[in-house]
Amino acid sequence: MIKANVISSNSNWKRVLKKPDNYLKKRLKILSKTSSFKSKKHEFSILLTNNKEMKNLNYKFRKKNKTTDVLSFPIKIKNKKILYVGDIAISYEIIKERSKKTNFSLEFDKVWIHGYLHLIGYDHKKLNEFKKMFKKEKSILRYFHKVN
Repeated sequence: MIKANVISSNSNWKRVLKKPDNYLKKRLKILSKTSSFKSKKHEFSILLTNNKEMKNLNYKFRKKNKTTDVLSFPIKIKNKKILYVGDIAISYEIIKERSKKTNFSLEFDKVWIHGYLHLIGYDHKKLNEFKKMFKKEKSILRYFHKVN
C-alpha cells in the first residue's frame, strides 16, 4: 500500500479538494492495485501550498528564484515494513490556472504523480528517461481519468 501524509499550508486547496487527504487516499488505493505498484509499500508527504512558498523552496533547494508547479525531495528511510520515499510540494495557483483548460483534479493528479515518480527514481534529464517517465505518468493517469 502507498500512503501519503497531506499537509495543507494554503486554504485555497480546500475550496477545490474538500478533503485532500481522502482524495489522495482513494487515488493511492487504486494505484496500489495496479500491477506496477501492487507490492509497493511506500509513504511520502505532500505539501499543498502556494506560489510564494514554492518560490522560496525552489530558491532554497535549487537556487532558482521563481515559482514552479511541483518540487520533489527524494529520500529513502526504511521504517518497519514501509519505505519513506520523500516529500512533494505543489503550488495551488499553477494547478488552478492550468485547470481552466481541463479540470482541477486532472491537473492535480498530473503533478502529484510526476512528483511521486521522481521520489521512486524516475527522472527526465535525458530524452529516453523523459519518454519512460512520460509513458508511466500517462499509464497512471488512465486509471483516474480518460486520458489519451
